[in-house]
Formats: sequence, C-alpha cells, structure tokens
Amino acid sequence: MSRILYSIFLYLLFPLVVMYFAVRAYKSQDYRSRWNERFGLCKWAKTDVIFHCVSMGETLAAVPLIKKLMVAYPDYLFTITTTSPTGSNEVIKAFGDSVQHCYLPLDFSYAVKRFLRQTQPKMLIIMETELWPNLLYFADKQQVKLVLANARLSAKSAQKYQDKAWLTKPMLKRLTTLAVQTQTEADRFAALGIEVDKIQVCGSVKFDLSIDVLKQQQATSLRQQWQRTDAPVWVAGSVHPGEFDAMLNVHKQILAQYSNALLIMAPRHPEQFNLAAITVTQSGLQLARRSMNDEVNEQTQVLLGDTMGELVMLYGAADQAFVGGTLIDNGGHNPLEPAAMGLTVTVGPNHWDFAEITALLEQAGGLKVVANQDALATTLLHYFADKQAYQQAAQAATNVVEQNRGALDKQFQLIAQQLKG
Repeated sequence: MSRILYSIFLYLLFPLVVMYFAVRAYKSQDYRSRWNERFGLCKWAKTDVIFHCVSMGETLAAVPLIKKLMVAYPDYLFTITTTSPTGSNEVIKAFGDSVQHCYLPLDFSYAVKRFLRQTQPKMLIIMETELWPNLLYFADKQQVKLVLANARLSAKSAQKYQDKAWLTKPMLKRLTTLAVQTQTEADRFAALGIEVDKIQVCGSVKFDLSIDVLKQQQATSLRQQWQRTDAPVWVAGSVHPGEFDAMLNVHKQILAQYSNALLIMAPRHPEQFNLAAITVTQSGLQLARRSMNDEVNEQTQVLLGDTMGELVMLYGAADQAFVGGTLIDNGGHNPLEPAAMGLTVTVGPNHWDFAEITALLEQAGGLKVVANQDALATTLLHYFADKQAYQQAAQAATNVVEQNRGALDKQFQLIAQQLKG
C-alpha cells in the first residue's frame, strides 16, 4: 500500500517533473536530448547485468569494478545507467559501444516496468545509495538479484530513511546483498531493518582509484608551462555557487603574501562554468579559462577549470586542494582524488557524504576541516609557509589511500558469488 501511495503521488507530480527537466534543458544543452530514456519511451536490448552509477563521481568509482566483471564474464551483456549527462559522458568515454548505455528511467511505475521487462536482467547493481521504491519492487518481482555496491549511508540520510520507514523499510528488505564502506554504515543499515547476514563491510572502491601515469605527466608538464614551479598553486575542486566568492576572497588573502600564487577553480557542474567566469572577472582577478586554452602567464591569478574529466590532472598540477560542496549545505565530494595525487586536503564543515573517508584522512593528519573561508586561508597559508609540515601532511594523505586499497576485489567477489548463485 505504501508503494502504491508513493506511485500515485509521483503521477500527481508528473507535470512538475516535466517542467523541471524543461528548465534544466533550457539552462544546459546536455539536458535537451534523450528525454525518451528518462520517461521510459524507448527500446532496450536484453541484458544480463544492469549497473546503475548515478552521476560522474559514482561512475568513475564504478568503472574499474565493471571492467573487472566484464573480463570475468565475457559472455554477459552489461547495461550501464546514469541520471546525469556528466555520468553519461564518463560511461561513453570508458566503454564506448561495448555496453548498452542509457539514462535510468524515472521511478514512474510504467517506465520502470517497461525498462525491466525489455532488459530482463539477472542482476541489478546500484552504486552507493540511489534507491527507488518502484525500481526495487518491480526488479524483485522479476526475481532480479539486487546488489547495493560501495554503499554509504550518512547519519543524516539514515534519519531520513527512518522518518519514512513506511516507504523505505519494505524497499530496503528487497535488497539481496549490500557491500558497505564501513562498519558504521553497516550498523545504520541494520538499524533500518536489513538482515545482518545481507551486509558485508568491504571498504570503499574509491580508495582503489588508479592514477593514470599520463595524467601525472600532463600535470607536471602543465605546471612547468605555467612557470609556477616554486609559486603557490592550489585547487578549489568541485565548488558550487555559494562558494565561488569565498574561494576568490581566500585567494586574495594568499595573493597579499604571495603575489605569484595561482588558484585553479573547478566548478562541479558544466552549467556553472560561465557563472564562475563572470564571478572571477567581477572580483577584479585576472582570469584564464582552460576550455579556451588561454595562456597562463605571470599576470594570471585564477585558472578556471571549465572542462570535464580533467580535475584529477589539475589536482596533480597543484600543491594543495580544497574540496567543494562543504562550505554550503551540500554534503561534499570525494577528498581521495587530491589525496592520491599527493596534495594536502581541506574541506568545510558540511562533508557528511564522505564523513568516514574525511575522518580517516583527518586522523592521519592529511586533511583539515575548516569552519569558514578565513580558516581556509589560514590553513593554506600555513602549509605554503611551513614546507616540513606540508610534506608530512601530503605524505599522510597519500598513505591513507594506499593503506585502504582492496575494496574493489572484495566487492567483485561478493558480486561474483551472487552471479553464480
């Protein structure tokens, strides 16, 4: 009954959903096509495994796991779904035509039923916490095995699930197995009513990220081109509107002590690139845009990282990183990428989406949590001035990444057991 009420409510919202995507399409060219996929109005081929990756971050984390499964099961057909254009681009880049790729239909009953009826999967693997009541209900009804991979559940999200237990508890009980990142998250899922024997602590596959040697070489070459080998360079990665001005104010404090310092500011979403450029220009700082191949010369104070797929490389060209979505009420983004590139890492107070990873890095001394923009400026200036403290913190961050590798193999084994069963 709870799912039926949810479905009725969704249908009532249908006009608003259409309006939402129309607004997104107006603002971003990437949202102007493939509406038929979102509303379940296209044809799909049969598949063996559906892997739902949500957006870019989850897709990048899932790519090595998917490739490992494809090698182990060469006769299986894989379908990879996302919900965002950035995630879609990463799927196309990593797999080309070797998989069936589409947007996951919205959770309307007719769309989900049509999608599952046509694809006929043996297994549906969902990255992290992208759970939808109708998707899980109809997949379970078709006897599809349901795996939640690299599962994470913040205290805030767990409370929301608890508050809507009438809807979420039946949904969660349909899961076949959960590969969770930490014991804390295992306990949270168990408290929501999931059988303990379904839950396995495997760590986060995000620790198993492999840094392409070519990206490292590109980063080194880029730093040399800028002639900023000894100048302070820092990255504000995955930042959002609401953080742009703060980053620029911090950089002005750094420029007051280091006139040759460079800020690389990389907005989280492509539709924010032009807004970020306008904000930099209005601040009075000298701007270069990566997308336009602008020269980074002695006068350049801010390089706008307005390209997709280059953030890790840009981290490698810097000394320190701030990870965005944490000075606003967002939840944050992955701090492991700059840590793996050997940078000291700083985040704001709102980092609950990566709470455990942040805590590991912080306890090791490789990450600082700051309350506001002034505290961020103080931290960055401290590490620019104290080379020994900087080296110790950067090494500590790298060590955390190295010491926590192995989740990829554990999650692969768990999924392989379910595929054999």
